[in-house]
Amino acid sequence: MATACKSDKADSIEMRQLRVLHGTVAELPIEELTGVGAQRGKVLREAGIETIADLLLRLPRRYLDRSRVVAIKAAPVGEEVTLLVRVVKPGQAPRFRRGGRQPPRETIVEDESGTLRCVWFRGGHYHKFEIGDQLAVSGHLEDYRNQRQISHPEYEFITTAEDEPESPLDLLHTGGIIPLYASSVELQERGLRSRGFRRLVRAALARVEASVTASVDQIRAAEHSLPPIFTALQHVHFPPSKEQAESGRRRLALEELYQLQREIARRRRQRRAQPASPIVASERHVPALLASLEFELTVAQKTAIAEISADLERVEPMRRLLHGDVGSGKTLVALCAALQAMEAGLQVAVMAPTEILADQHFYTWQRLLAPLGFGPVLLKGGRRAAVRRELLTGLQSGGLPLVVGTHALLQEDVVFSRLGLVVVDEQHRFGVAQREQLTQKSAHAHTLVMTATPIPRSLALSLYGDLEVSVLDELPPGRLPVRTALRTPDRRERIFAFVAEQVAAGRQTYVVYPTIEESEESELLSAETAYDELSKGALSGLRVELIHGRLSTEEKRSTMARFAAGETDVLIATTVIEVGVDVANATVMVIEHAERFGLAQLHQLRGRVGRGTEAGYCILVAYPLEGEGQLWRQRLEALCATNDGFELARTDLDLRGPGQLLGTRQAGLPELRIAHLLRDEDLLETARAAAWQDEGE
Repeated sequence: MATACKSDKADSIEMRQLRVLHGTVAELPIEELTGVGAQRGKVLREAGIETIADLLLRLPRRYLDRSRVVAIKAAPVGEEVTLLVRVVKPGQAPRFRRGGRQPPRETIVEDESGTLRCVWFRGGHYHKFEIGDQLAVSGHLEDYRNQRQISHPEYEFITTAEDEPESPLDLLHTGGIIPLYASSVELQERGLRSRGFRRLVRAALARVEASVTASVDQIRAAEHSLPPIFTALQHVHFPPSKEQAESGRRRLALEELYQLQREIARRRRQRRAQPASPIVASERHVPALLASLEFELTVAQKTAIAEISADLERVEPMRRLLHGDVGSGKTLVALCAALQAMEAGLQVAVMAPTEILADQHFYTWQRLLAPLGFGPVLLKGGRRAAVRRELLTGLQSGGLPLVVGTHALLQEDVVFSRLGLVVVDEQHRFGVAQREQLTQKSAHAHTLVMTATPIPRSLALSLYGDLEVSVLDELPPGRLPVRTALRTPDRRERIFAFVAEQVAAGRQTYVVYPTIEESEESELLSAETAYDELSKGALSGLRVELIHGRLSTEEKRSTMARFAAGETDVLIATTVIEVGVDVANATVMVIEHAERFGLAQLHQLRGRVGRGTEAGYCILVAYPLEGEGQLWRQRLEALCATNDGFELARTDLDLRGPGQLLGTRQAGLPELRIAHLLRDEDLLETARAAAWQDEGE
């Protein structure tokens, strides 16, 4: 029978922070700190600062070197600058104009040398300033109509119009390198900005000086030229130099990574203590499947199949991550694991996050397994009651050896007779409790989780360090790299002429949009509007269809079936086709508003083309708004430069951070607040060695 699943809160440690600082004083409630009364304590707690340690670990977002202040007039145009200014014209947010472009919002600031225009276009974070507010403003300095301007500037309050004049004896806010803190909106509105933070942090440092302790031995820290823990706290908040600030941050990062690795080691030890049913290596079905293939496996595929087979033969449950680039052959590796389990008389459950991906697995596995006498069943939402009852009976009796499904597999009435292997695809789209919920339907099941999002080794060690890892870093022979190009909207006519040429040559195309329908509050092109425009215009005469997430299950299935059968020339879609779509004849992927997509998502979409022997093309059409910065261009140019998903994953990790790249909440681990998994990769190895030694691993 199914085992009751723990809640997400009980099943993961994401609900509590890693204890980077230790000591009785550090763990005191924030109200114990001088200067924090009941009201300020309430404000701090609402921002997640409950203890003195929480305050000290709210590190500065950046630093302002007030010993080298550049005047507005002397600041170099075309470069990133930081200026100390005073608000002279706050401006106000204009009312939204229905059906029209929203005008920009602006604030005029000044220093002794001149004035500067700070402007926010739609989507930018704008604050209502007051005359007299003193700010540190940073951004790309422009010359717009003979007026110096920064679009979407970063800003920090130095003082406000209501603050008392600065005391000449208090150098906390005026001398040397000054920390600037990222206060929440609630804190800013209640008057606790960087200035207030600095005073509280200074008091907190004085309070914990004699009591704060470290987990990582200072001998290990000294190997990286890092200071003792209290010195690190001092330097990270009030640094003598920016180099010492970074050294202090890295010392705290070492502590944070150590705590993370201890949790991972604990999980690994718990897993190894659980029993599992050993599954002997396949002697019939896996060799028969491999012999029937018309292509040779890659070396990486052969290695992964051998690693998984050896894991399945052990008496402890397999927990293995299979990750590789788009099109690297993960499905075939998983199929071999499933055959090994089914040959031993056990059942296999395959769970995918979307119906399209579940359908794709079902039809692919059905085609490959039919010659071997096996056939999967499909369990997902929307099945007729009689069909569902028949499937559930077959699973409970053991008559159905292989089921492919969506979240529907997690329901309580889905019961297995002898579940031996669980395969979870695109595993980062499931919460940790959801993955475990399926595994818990058998006391002895092995688990294989897969992802097509390549993961840098540093991230894999942090998020999935309790799993064994198999990497598919090769593409099947004959697969050509996809040619990727960045284009502007004025090239659309030529782009769709190229699409028509490819269709005339017998190929197929995807055109992807970020939204389903138009909105008065957005200028983004939509899939529905594009379908009407293109099918009557540039692509008239071609067989054009539309697919998106609001269609019924049957509509999506039939639309994809027609495209896969070659009955559709151009498929206009949203990101519903991001994964699980495998049409070898599709050679062109056009992505409109490519600047709105993340790098990993773009790489996934690009992986839908070039899956056959013909060359694939990915055309990125960007519509950046004025003043949006250059981060979008960095993403798109990185995609154009390489097809290597692992290299792109490192770029994405560097640009966005690990929490956004895969979602640390989805991994069931707390988000790292201090460590940076690329900059601190060397510390990760040290932290891992120390933590696993202390945990006896």
